[in-house]
Amino acid sequence: MPSYRSIGNSGLRTFPIALGTMQFGWTTDQANSEAVMDAFVEAGGNLIDTADIYTIWTKGNPGGVSEEIIGRWMRARGNRDRIVLATKVRGAMGEGGSEGFDHPLQREGLSRRWILKACEDSLRRLQTDHIDLYQVHWIDSHTPIEETLSALTDLVRRGYVRYLGCSNFSAWRLMQALWASDRLGLESFISVQPEYNITQPTRANFERELLPVCEAYGVGILPYSPLGGGFLTGKYRRGQELPDSARAQEIQRRLFNDTNWTILDAVLQVANAHQASPAQVALAWLLSRPQMAAPIIGANTAAQLADLLPAADLALEAAEVEQLDQASSWARSRTELER
Repeated sequence: MPSYRSIGNSGLRTFPIALGTMQFGWTTDQANSEAVMDAFVEAGGNLIDTADIYTIWTKGNPGGVSEEIIGRWMRARGNRDRIVLATKVRGAMGEGGSEGFDHPLQREGLSRRWILKACEDSLRRLQTDHIDLYQVHWIDSHTPIEETLSALTDLVRRGYVRYLGCSNFSAWRLMQALWASDRLGLESFISVQPEYNITQPTRANFERELLPVCEAYGVGILPYSPLGGGFLTGKYRRGQELPDSARAQEIQRRLFNDTNWTILDAVLQVANAHQASPAQVALAWLLSRPQMAAPIIGANTAAQLADLLPAADLALEAAEVEQLDQASSWARSRTELER
């Protein structure tokens, strides 16, 4: 079994692959969700990541469905102690939530009022007395970061939350939060969730600014979209006809360019050398990066999960990592600038 990894400078440890659950209650039902989680735990996985808003965009859905599915599963299996449970707060929830900060209920954001209420609701849906990693989903420009961190610190000190993390933070926002925690003696973020994979522009955007902050201050990285929305699975090929789906059209718009085709070619070459799938190589590349705790993967079925988990055991040679790095034109230009 692969070695577990520390999340940043904390004592919290995770299997090298984390399970994302945005699809639970959206593209997969309770039974398949439970089968995926069973297979994940059987393989040694422990970090399960969700959010209160999953899957609020489903018609007639007030949110919280993914948390409810996980809660029912943990209660039925009696396995809460072996799960590192991560969820998030910030998004609009329930009645009045979608109407934003001008609605009297103000069921969103990172104010003390909403954080405390949202945490209570998540604990109820998850059927647990604590959350291991409570993350702010994205920034709230209406609320001072000091108020947010003070409320989160109270949750830690009351025992409802063990550790704090953030998601979709820019480098300067993360630095602002770390500085406020240090200045005021508040709990600090131990992790950040960025969109990060080997493709452009997500790699350049992350490595240029946010990664140096994580390295300097010991913040662990839990990247989402590690496979570029499916681009790095190899199911899209240069010159081939696209599948008839809105998702494929979005991937084409964002990622179909010469740089990313070159990257995919390199991923496929390394995959062939290891008799592995391109998705496994893309995940293994991430696991070679500094401050990496665990890429967050999603799966609708246990079979899909089974194709991805071997990445936790796939160790790339230094020359292979360099080959993948050099496939990126941005990596080459960065090296030239540093000389």
